[in-house]
Amino acid sequence: MHILLIEDDPRVAAFVAKSLREEGHVVDHRPDGQSGLTQANAERYDAIVLDRMLPQLDGLGVLEALRGTGDQTPVLILSALGDTEERVRGLRAGSDDYLAKPFSVAELLARVEALGRRQTGGEMAKCITAGNVTIDLAARVVRVRGTRIEVTDREFRILEYLARNEGRVVTRAMLLEHVWDYNFDPQTNIIDQHVSRLRQKLDRAGAASLIETVRGAGYSIGRSAA
Repeated sequence: MHILLIEDDPRVAAFVAKSLREEGHVVDHRPDGQSGLTQANAERYDAIVLDRMLPQLDGLGVLEALRGTGDQTPVLILSALGDTEERVRGLRAGSDDYLAKPFSVAELLARVEALGRRQTGGEMAKCITAGNVTIDLAARVVRVRGTRIEVTDREFRILEYLARNEGRVVTRAMLLEHVWDYNFDPQTNIIDQHVSRLRQKLDRAGAASLIETVRGAGYSIGRSAA
């Protein structure tokens, strides 16, 4: 799932993002309500994990703004305000679930997965396809025309992120944020090295030219056909 996390506490945000990524989810993080709302409007997400008390624009403000535009992305509110009245306020504002802090990571993950099933009307999608490549999200396996190819965890995450953004240009900075989970000079060649090795494996397996280089910008899957 592609998840937007809006949380201002750096420690909580790092913990939640790490837990979600370890389960195979792609996570974007924004530290305040206004930037979170801007990000939610800029991309399509499978779920939003939203802190209740945020700077600039609080969680309920973010939620009401989203619902006011017709955005029905499932939202899980995280809040230190756990009494019944606050839960009711959150649900009436348009949230799909409400989890009080402190919470267990197991419960958080279960609730996020439930939101994903609710949105798809049943079982969560287990595979992504791009051309003749199948990305098995549950087994963390890549297959070309049904034949498994061996990729590293980093290569898997690069391919998954590109496939989830099929038809769009993914910049090196975006890959650093989503695959490496830290920021440094986007001009570094670490990404090019990983993409090059991934391409060689795909090429040998019969998926040549799946990943397109967009000169001066980054990479894309399916942009030429978009």
